[in-house]
Amino acid sequence: MSRTATRSRTTGETSVEITIDLDGTGTTEVSTGIPFYDHMLDQLGRHGGFDLAVRADGDLHIDTHHTVEDVAIALGEAFREALGDKAGVRRFASGRFPLDEALVDIALDLSGRPFVMWDVELPESLPLGSPAFDPQLAEHAVTSFATAAAITLHVELVRGRNVHHIIEATFKGLARSLRDAVRIDGAPAGGAPAVPSTKGVL
Repeated sequence: MSRTATRSRTTGETSVEITIDLDGTGTTEVSTGIPFYDHMLDQLGRHGGFDLAVRADGDLHIDTHHTVEDVAIALGEAFREALGDKAGVRRFASGRFPLDEALVDIALDLSGRPFVMWDVELPESLPLGSPAFDPQLAEHAVTSFATAAAITLHVELVRGRNVHHIIEATFKGLARSLRDAVRIDGAPAGGAPAVPSTKGVL
């Protein structure tokens, strides 16, 4: 079964088009008009092993906030749709992910119950790139994605001094954890893959 989805989101502030294939090869084509955000979304696709296409046009002359938020929401919705009924997925994943001096702990559950615990205190930093990506938007992007995808997600900064490294370790760690969680474990002998929940649905 193909685990792909396409999502469009149009508001008075942005226009977003996203396509994702959970069983891809990590091929990405990302253009949001915010170079640092493009870089983070590229990490999500490449390290998640997802084929990911993102195109967004937003009111960047006002702020980058609207574009970051709407892309994250649309991406979360596409991810959730591509997962389908989640039959056979591993569901849970966690790990610690380094980038130079930065170390981030990620734990997630494809639970169908959106909840985010973000324990990442970022050092003071200038905005990243041009147009500027406010580092505080990293939390908003990750939270908006996880909420739209109906994921339970915990993100904790273990240590780190460089804001770029901390945010990038977070996106890479999220990508690797998602890659592990969506993996199909396989069906029991003579049976079909089951939804990994005593409820029978996630």
